[in-house]
Amino acid sequence: MAEALQPGKKLRDRTVSITDGSKKKLSALAGPEGLILYFYPRDNTPGCTKEACSFRDNHARLKKLGYGLVGVSTDSVRSHQSFTEKQNLNFPLIADEEHALAEACGVYGEKKLYGKSYMGITRTTFILDPELRVRRVYDKVKVDGHTEQILGDLKSDGN
Repeated sequence: MAEALQPGKKLRDRTVSITDGSKKKLSALAGPEGLILYFYPRDNTPGCTKEACSFRDNHARLKKLGYGLVGVSTDSVRSHQSFTEKQNLNFPLIADEEHALAEACGVYGEKKLYGKSYMGITRTTFILDPELRVRRVYDKVKVDGHTEQILGDLKSDGN
């Protein structure tokens, strides 16, 4: 796995497929202060559902601070649509089926579970400025308290 993008590095703007089946530039998903780009392994799994619901419940607070929010996994648009509907998500998800965005961010690679190796996404969140330059990285994210940590950090950063 390549090293995750670090603060100060800029993510190249690219067109992505989102929940509604449309294609948008990453920069178009940002708010006036930037973008919260979070990577998660799979739709409809316990940890990923808990994380998505926490972001859902705090989306208005993040938006008030000027940030767009988007989740990313290698699941399909159809899977994202089902997940969004089932969990009543109020923000878009990126279908990164070819894992190009995850690789560009350094969060896709070999993982191990119960002694078996497989390729997948490492749960990571990036706070990007409006030009997609990395402000903060949260790697190996623990779901419990993650959204509150982000909100606290954004407020302490002056947002």
